[in-house]
Amino acid sequence: MSTYKKEFGTGVQNAAGTLSGVVEGQLWYDSTAASFKYQYPNVTSDAWATGGALNTARYNVGSAGIQTAALAFGGITVPPVTALTESYNGASWTEVNDLNTARSLGSAGTQTSALGFGGSPGPLAITESWNGTCWTEVNDLNSARRNLGGTGADNTSALAFGGEDPGNVRIANTESWNGTCWTEVNDLNTARNELAGAGIQTAAIAPGGRTPVGRVAITETWNGTSWTEVADLNTARSLMGNAGTYTSTLAFGGYDGVDVTAVTEKWNGTSWTETTDLSVGRYGPGGAGTQTSALAFGGIKNDTPNVANETEEFTGAGQPVGAWSTGGSLNTARFGMACSAGTQTSGLVAGGDNPPSAPEYFDFTETYNGTSWTEVADLNTARRESSSGGTQTSALSAGGSNGTGVIANTETWNGTSWTEVNDLNNARGGIAGAYDDNTAGLAIAGAVADPDNTETWNGTSWTAASNYPIQVRNLAGAGNETAALAFGGDIPPGASTTDTFSYNGSSWTDIADLNTGRTRIAGAGTQTLALAFGGNVPPYTGATEIWNGSAWTEVADLSTAKNGPGGLGTQAAALAAGGLTAPTTTTAATEEWSSSTNVVKTITTS
Repeated sequence: MSTYKKEFGTGVQNAAGTLSGVVEGQLWYDSTAASFKYQYPNVTSDAWATGGALNTARYNVGSAGIQTAALAFGGITVPPVTALTESYNGASWTEVNDLNTARSLGSAGTQTSALGFGGSPGPLAITESWNGTCWTEVNDLNSARRNLGGTGADNTSALAFGGEDPGNVRIANTESWNGTCWTEVNDLNTARNELAGAGIQTAAIAPGGRTPVGRVAITETWNGTSWTEVADLNTARSLMGNAGTYTSTLAFGGYDGVDVTAVTEKWNGTSWTETTDLSVGRYGPGGAGTQTSALAFGGIKNDTPNVANETEEFTGAGQPVGAWSTGGSLNTARFGMACSAGTQTSGLVAGGDNPPSAPEYFDFTETYNGTSWTEVADLNTARRESSSGGTQTSALSAGGSNGTGVIANTETWNGTSWTEVNDLNNARGGIAGAYDDNTAGLAIAGAVADPDNTETWNGTSWTAASNYPIQVRNLAGAGNETAALAFGGDIPPGASTTDTFSYNGSSWTDIADLNTGRTRIAGAGTQTLALAFGGNVPPYTGATEIWNGSAWTEVADLSTAKNGPGGLGTQAAALAAGGLTAPTTTTAATEEWSSSTNVVKTITTS
């Protein structure tokens, strides 16, 4: 008989509680609970997150590409069709050269090699090829049609199927494109229009659509020669978005005959399974990407205005789930740090304040060793909510506010003491910062006197840089002076914002918004891998979001909602120190973020 030791090379260890040093999949006996246990990684379920909005809202839009490199072209605006084409870089859409013929249409391909065919008004047979720069008219479809399905690898290999002909009759015709001309091949088994499509020219899938009796759940797969009916969708609908392949497809949104839907389903080559809904229900969206990394953009929604410009990004299950845990408490409870710098195991905070109801601006400085905080040399000027960053041995604090108002004072930290250096050009508080150390960095926006101002620090003096796109204060920053990220805050007189902007060393770009707008938000990380946590919506929040360079995704909240905590570290290992837990209460508590956590499972019998 096989034993655990024989199979895995070690016996089952005994521990009173969790086994020290346990690894993934390891079995042990918990003598306290009198049960066998094992550990496995805690990972995400399927989820949609907000992406960058289209510049022009539209539906029944042509689409091609992947989640981080997509193309949106044509479609219907309010009220006419459009020829506009936009390119997506994983964060924002940019207008590029238009189609030659404005229309809603079938589509296939990639961001640099796409095909648009058929469409309305009409129906039309027009085909256009995209080479990454411009559209060129090529040979027409044999059968003019609108509301058709389409898919394909690029502008040399595509498939067009179904649709509605000039006599308003739903058709089953299928045509194959070889880069030069269309050839009629075997028909769909069920004639329909408003159907979706995914895959390539020789291996495709066609789910849903509309027949004379209404919306259908019919799914057919194409093997390069003929169509075969397979398992139906769980929800009958037309005008869905689609992404993926012949055996691994994501279908989302649509119209079920009564209402707009947000339903999302996954195809595994055999059957459909319902998963997490779109955040915004819609029909006629564009779709791009794969089953585990998809993009939905545009469409018709129930809100006003009903033509959507929203983009959502889908991430499949299996990503590590982070969590906050208790760290060592600060020696002095406070919020609105004048400096937050360093890493989770080598951190620095300075300054801050008591609750606004009883202000007492602090100059205290503390360092963190991964376990506890130690008081070290004070700031020269007590203050709160300054621009700051760097390391535990090389940090900077600039501006902020004290009992007399906003200030321009700048101090640098060398690991032992603070030194006053040249002031900011513009005094202000509630400033974000992006610094590698005390020799180079960025002071971003803030309150009074120049709330959209950006200044760069070269180790000696401040220089005015490109203004922040909006007037905002109490925002957070990440990165450094040539690759920065700034997010959240409040726009005077106090409305919280979700705005996120990236900086390339010379200019700011508007990118995908936070899911939760808030002021006095904390941040950590880099321009492409950032963490946002805490703040005041209102109310105070523990919401935590991770940034992957293109979108924010909500993850596990802080254990305690906090307004104005100090934030430092990386996206994978951050620190939230202090903060307000109520309008009249500050905390000294510290929480430590880990981007990957484990789950302990107890083995039971039944």
